Amino acid sequence: MPLITLILLPFIGSFVAAWLPANARTSESALAGAIGLFCAVQAALYFPDVAHGRVIQQEIAWIPSLGLNLVVRMDGFAWMFCMLILGIGTLVVLYARYYMSAADPVPRFFSFFLAFMGAMTGVVLSGNLIQLALFWELTSLFSFLLIGYWHHRKDARRGARMALTVTGTGGLCLLAGVLVLGHIVGSYDLSTVLAAGDRVRAHPLYMTVLVLVLLGALTKSAQFPFHFWLPHAMAAPTPVSAYLHSATMVKAGVFLLARLWPVLSGTQEWFWIVGGAGVCTLLVGAYAAMFQNDLKGLLAYSTISHLGLITLLLGLNSPLAAVAAVFHIMNHATFKASLFMAAGIIDHESGTRDIRRLSGLLRLMPITGTLAIIASAAMAGVPLLNGFLSKEMFFAETVYISATPVVEWGLPIAATIAGIFSVAYSLRFTCDVFFGPRATDLPHTPHEPPHWMRVPVELLVLACLVVGVAPGLSVGRFLDAAALPVVGGELPEFSLHVWHGFNLPFIMSLVAMAGGTVLYLA
Repeated sequence: MPLITLILLPFIGSFVAAWLPANARTSESALAGAIGLFCAVQAALYFPDVAHGRVIQQEIAWIPSLGLNLVVRMDGFAWMFCMLILGIGTLVVLYARYYMSAADPVPRFFSFFLAFMGAMTGVVLSGNLIQLALFWELTSLFSFLLIGYWHHRKDARRGARMALTVTGTGGLCLLAGVLVLGHIVGSYDLSTVLAAGDRVRAHPLYMTVLVLVLLGALTKSAQFPFHFWLPHAMAAPTPVSAYLHSATMVKAGVFLLARLWPVLSGTQEWFWIVGGAGVCTLLVGAYAAMFQNDLKGLLAYSTISHLGLITLLLGLNSPLAAVAAVFHIMNHATFKASLFMAAGIIDHESGTRDIRRLSGLLRLMPITGTLAIIASAAMAGVPLLNGFLSKEMFFAETVYISATPVVEWGLPIAATIAGIFSVAYSLRFTCDVFFGPRATDLPHTPHEPPHWMRVPVELLVLACLVVGVAPGLSVGRFLDAAALPVVGGELPEFSLHVWHGFNLPFIMSLVAMAGGTVLYLA
């Protein structure tokens, strides 16, 4: 099957969904789920073709006189993102079938959702820089429509406008950056650009390209100082939040940083700008998350912090740090999507997301509570869960970095402080909501949701457990395939063992867990 089918099918489905009856909630979700599942299975079947550094590329004539063709290109890194976009997208569709009210105009919801899925797939499969910038702006447009879906609410309209203004402006900067980059290389073909790293870094216009591309990436991934738009986007329906802020929209920025890592990284400018933005975002997001009283607000700021962690790893100019960044992209998508959906279930069944009003829900929602506790533990970096493994790799990279004394001392301290904060806000999400006396002043009496509404959360939490216990067997081959194109074709030595001995990164994890617990209790 042609690769372009993975992009076209969601757009075709979007058009069909828009014309279905307003009360056809089951038909709408079945259509969207079937398209997502079909595309996810087709993408999965491509894995043998992209393993070991191989690339699939298909071209369609677009503007031959300008040397521009539509190029659909899949390597291991694009394959990984396709699996996140299409796989988690399918699970979110199933969840949305039960979350969305019968009074909601579901044709509009699923039409926008499928169009966004197609645009995001277009970003990761683009083999042409101009084409990538086009799909990039489409993701901003469709996310605007999804965030503002409940347009009768003032906060939804405001959040949608803010997201479009920030990410759309960043997209224009990205377009200018890729035009300059194409001018330096002499081609907009991604394969040609990725092979021209030395020429780009030595060019007088390198700083111009770097700043413009980073403005696009940092605004999209809500990195400091552009992080303010993401919490306002929480006015969207929870299925939108679970999708856009775990596997797609905000991951587009770190996707771009990783995609162009072989071209733009390796310089002091890259280190200070990307690494500086990452460490500031890591700390600011984690600190702010501790004080949120809205469940989705807490998850929004924790998302900002984890994106900062990924950005910092990509800014360290280390191939091993880049591998850790790819690994954390995978892990974060699974536990954060499950946490957003768990928060939506709590809101759906109790009538509120206010942490101050919620208490003792584990007795009323034991299965949902157990799932949320496991996902929160993965977010906090508890051993035997997937978040622990990539957090350990992150701690190791901050410890063993060779740089100025300020960086060598400051980076591990900043990483440990962020780890303490992450444990504290994860404990708020679990202990304040699921333990303690049973809440009595809730709008509804909480109970377990319909079984199929909970299935997506169960599958994602299962992935957190399997990867945490047996990382090499479960994701080893997939991580190798995904990281290989990012680091330029030669993987550094690393191991996915659960236990690496009693070393400094493990001590940092222990300090983070103990310190976070004390901070929460205090």
